Amino acid sequence: MTGLRPIEALVTAALDEDAPWGDLTSEALVPVDATLDARLVAREPGVLSGAAVFTAAFRLVDPQIRVQFLAADGEHFETGDVLAEVSGPARGILRAERIGLNFVQRMSGIATQTAGFVAAATGTRARIVDTRKTTPGLRLLERQAVRDGGGHNHRTTLSDAVMVKDNHLAAVVGAGLTVTEALVQMRARLPHTVHVEVEVDRLDQIPAVLAAGVDTVMLDNFTLEELRQGVALIGGAALVEASGGVSLDTVAGIAATGVDVISVGALTHSVRSLDLGLDVAPTSAAGPSPRASREPVTTP
Repeated sequence: MTGLRPIEALVTAALDEDAPWGDLTSEALVPVDATLDARLVAREPGVLSGAAVFTAAFRLVDPQIRVQFLAADGEHFETGDVLAEVSGPARGILRAERIGLNFVQRMSGIATQTAGFVAAATGTRARIVDTRKTTPGLRLLERQAVRDGGGHNHRTTLSDAVMVKDNHLAAVVGAGLTVTEALVQMRARLPHTVHVEVEVDRLDQIPAVLAAGVDTVMLDNFTLEELRQGVALIGGAALVEASGGVSLDTVAGIAATGVDVISVGALTHSVRSLDLGLDVAPTSAAGPSPRASREPVTTP
């Protein structure tokens, strides 16, 4: 996979895993010159994500396969909507079908769940962000799905920003330093461009953290009243992030406390793949697509 673009590398690995020595069923049963016309159909409402990776699954199997999306990433759709049309050599379509669906179903599930959290926080200043609780190897795609759902990304990797958590603080305090001293010394060793965030789990920890001039304070598993007090105590000296205990039932109340950011691990670690299907639809009997009057969407 060396030299492949990230999406192509991920899809190639998935295709190799699924058919390491070819598709025995299709190659033994389906004539080599057979063709298919199929449609990606929504079995439930949601938000689309994954058009590029779905397209890549078919094109990497057979460049003769044509994939035309009728909806764009980030677009809401309803049950029964035709999201894409696929046509070309039948063997290639049948081989790529499950891999393409697996990717677009999971990414659309993440986008749909994210959109629900974003909608619940509407009217507040709070930005909904993901976490590093992603599927190993699929972070690139899952983070894209969060953006397609209207959310934002937290640090992508451990190399992108400093996030000091309770275990880090326990280690430095055990070495005889105060929290403020340790954070100030750390900041002196970092480039000025690095964002520094520190997690606290009690209100009385906030002054020592603020004294070090950090950029963001994460209030972890605070009650709503504690979040309001934390926002007031920080008073704009740093961004305020709320984390822990965030669900669709609680996010509106958390957002109303005045925090700037709400990080939600459930966007990626507890998501349900959306129900989308690839239905064979011969051109002569297919009838008009529910989205046929719209301009096709170009995918990379």
